[in-house]
Amino acid sequence: MEFRGAEPTRRHHRQPTGGVVSGAQGLAALSASLARALADKHADSNLVFSPLSIYTALALVAAGARGATLDEILRFLGAPSRGELDAFVARAAGAALQDQSGSGGPCVAFACGVWSDMACPLKPGFRRAVVDGPYGAEASTVDFRGDPEGSRQLINAWAARATNGLIESVLGRNSVNELTRVVLGNAVYFKGKWDQPFHKSDTADAPFRRAGGAGAVDVPFMQSWKRQFVAVHAGFKVLKLKYKMGDARPRPPLHPRDDASTPGFLHEHLPTQKVGVGEFRVPRFKLSFHDSVGGVLNKLGLRMPFSEAADLSDMTDLPLVLSEVIHKAVTEVNEEGRRAAAVTMCLMKEGCEARPRPPPPVDFVADHPFAYFIVEEGTGAVVFAGHVLDPSTQ
Repeated sequence: MEFRGAEPTRRHHRQPTGGVVSGAQGLAALSASLARALADKHADSNLVFSPLSIYTALALVAAGARGATLDEILRFLGAPSRGELDAFVARAAGAALQDQSGSGGPCVAFACGVWSDMACPLKPGFRRAVVDGPYGAEASTVDFRGDPEGSRQLINAWAARATNGLIESVLGRNSVNELTRVVLGNAVYFKGKWDQPFHKSDTADAPFRRAGGAGAVDVPFMQSWKRQFVAVHAGFKVLKLKYKMGDARPRPPLHPRDDASTPGFLHEHLPTQKVGVGEFRVPRFKLSFHDSVGGVLNKLGLRMPFSEAADLSDMTDLPLVLSEVIHKAVTEVNEEGRRAAAVTMCLMKEGCEARPRPPPPVDFVADHPFAYFIVEEGTGAVVFAGHVLDPSTQ
C-alpha cells in the first residue's frame, strides 16, 4: 500500500540518544493513567485511544512552553528536559512506526502538523524545533479569524491524508472559531497483517458475555489450532499476536487483559514462548472513539497550560492558552490483521498574559470484556490501547 500522508515527516525519523528510559517510563505512566481515567469515563462503551499520539501532541505544546508551564508539562510526560523529550519521541516514532510495507511488513506512518493564524506568526525557534527537528511537522498559515470553517476543513483534510482515510474528520463544527490562534496535531496510522493469519472459513458466530449482567451477544469469532503466544497468570491470561514484519524488528502485539492499568504491568506479563492451544477464539471487531480529553488531562495533573497562568511564549508573541485537546481513534481487527489510526489536536486560543515435556494445551477464548494494546517492544511505546465491552457495536 502506498501512503502519502506522512512522507514529509518520515525523513525526519532520526535516532538520537538520551531520554529514552525516562521517556518510555513517562509514556507508560501516561498510558496507565489515561487507561484508568478513560475507562471510568466510558465505562459502558468500547474504547480505543493512542497514548503515543496524545503524548506527542503534548510534546509539541512543550516545544513552545517555558518556565513553570514547561516544567509541569515535562513532569506530566516524565521527561527531564525538552531536549530529552524530543529525543524520546523521535526514537519512539522511528522504531515503533517504521514503514515496512515495501518489504512485506506493516504500513505505518507518523505525522505532525502546526496551523497558526496569519495574525499570530510562529516564532523562528519554535518553528525550527517542530518543523526542522525530529517532529518533522507540516506548518501552515490559516485564517482562523476570517475563515474558521475553511481552516477547520483544511485541518481535517490533513488528518484524512495522514491516516490514509481511516479518520476522515477530527475537528467538529464550531470546534475552531475566530478565537483560535494555533492548532497542534499528531496523527498515527498502522496497518499490519498477522504473522499467522486466521482462515475466514473458520470464523463462526458465538456468544460474547458482556459486562454488568447485560447478557450475551453473538459475534464473529476467529479461530485457530496453531501454537500461540499465551501466558497464564493468576486470574488472567495474556495473548500476543505478532504481525508479519519486513526487514526491521519491532513487533507490536495484541494482548487482552481486564485491568492492565499499572506502568510496567504490560511488559512484565507478556508471553515469551508459544504453547499448544485447545480452544482458541478471538472476536473480530471494529471500534472508534472521538472525544475531548482535555478535562481528563487536567484531572490527571496537567493544569497550567489550560489556565491563564500558561506560559507558551516560546511559540508566538501572543499570549496563548491551551483551550482543548481532541482525540479520535479507530481500530479494526479481522482475519488478515489490524488497521488502526489516531489523531490528536491541541487547540489554542489567545489568553491573558533439553527439551522439556510439552505443557498441557491452553485455552484462550476472549468471549468477555478485555483490554488490548499495540506495543513496540524495543522502546516500550504504547501506540494504541483500549478495551472491548461489546464487539457487536462500534
